[in-house]
Order: sequence, then C-alpha cells, then structure tokens
Amino acid sequence: MSLQLFAHPFSSYCQKVLIALYENDTPFRMRLLSPDDPTTADEFQTLWPLQRFPLLLDGERPVMESSIIIEYLQQHHAGPVTLIPEGSEAALEVRMLDRFFDLYVMTPMQKPVFDSLRPAEQRDALGVAEAKGLLERSYAWLEEKLAGRAWAAGETFSLADCAAAPALFYADWVHPIAGSFGNVRAYRQRLLARPSFARAVDEARMYRPLFPLGAPDRD
Repeated sequence: MSLQLFAHPFSSYCQKVLIALYENDTPFRMRLLSPDDPTTADEFQTLWPLQRFPLLLDGERPVMESSIIIEYLQQHHAGPVTLIPEGSEAALEVRMLDRFFDLYVMTPMQKPVFDSLRPAEQRDALGVAEAKGLLERSYAWLEEKLAGRAWAAGETFSLADCAAAPALFYADWVHPIAGSFGNVRAYRQRLLARPSFARAVDEARMYRPLFPLGAPDRD
C-alpha cells in the first residue's frame, strides 16, 4: 500500500485528513504516533523534523500540512467525492473557510488546552481569555455565514467541512457554543452525523480520558 498516514486519531488536524480519506474510501496504512512505537516516531522525525502531524507518505514522497494533504489526495488519489471544487470562485470560498476554521476556531481552541498543561505559575490567563473571546466572535460570524446552508460552503461537503468538523467538535468542549448560535449548533450536529466524521470520532473515543480539560459526557 503506497499511502501511509503518520497520525494520532485524537488529534484534530489528523481527524481532518482522516475525514477526507474516509469520504473517498481511500486505502491507506495508519502509522500510529505513540510512545509505544519508537520506530514509527523515529521515522516520522526523520521525514519531518518539525514533528507536526499528520504527515502523508506516498511511496517515497512526504506531504505535510492537513490542507495540503487533502489537496494532494484530490490531485493524485482522486475518488468520487470532490472536496475542492473545480471552479475557481467556488474553490476560493472553500479554501477561505478552510483557513477560517483552522485559524479562528482550531487555533484558539487549542490555547486553553495547551495552557492547562503548563505549570500553574506559567499559565497565561489573559491569553486564554483572548482565545475564548476569539472563539465567541468566530461563532457569531459563522452563525450568519451558515444561514441557509447545509454545509460550510453551500450544499456540497468540502475541504471546509473537513476542517470544521474537528474544530467545532473540540471547540464546543473548550468554550461551549451558546444556544443563541442555533445555526452553528445544528451544523455541528450534521457534521457529527456524517459517516466519515462519525468514524473518526468513534476511533478516537478510547483516548478521551487523555483530554487535559476533561472530555464532556456527550458526543
């Protein structure tokens, strides 16, 4: 099997790529990054010294960064589901929303999580408050953007939804989406019901006790 994915199923960015793979039933070998498998960890470090996962290995070619991996899969291992539209204008909307979910939902979501792992005297209360404020503004913007849409960019599931699913999944754990954001909450539920993401969520379920802030008893 030529495709290998160096990843961990509980990682939000790894889930983003797993959704794309599952959408098209693309065959691949999972290379689980775990302290129990130093050989895989050493190979990963050799391929990508920055050690930021996921990483896709296609034969001898490494591909880094979740959005680029999904674009690469569409170009070189295309399946029936087109995650990036062919039309330039539609593709721009999808790519913009992909960046929105990564930068303005996923990134601020991670701030309180990582901060909780620091020694108490080194924690950044202001930074955590700012991250939660950004999440709140992102929810508000998305509430209007999603009006009348089934998926992030319209009626078709896309790269933007691959990014949105894990971002909103974990963001709601960190800073709950208020009931006033009905469109966002309904969209999150549609994502959870999507078979590709439901599979990714189920595969990561065993790791929930590791969530630093404590995983809620739902989803």
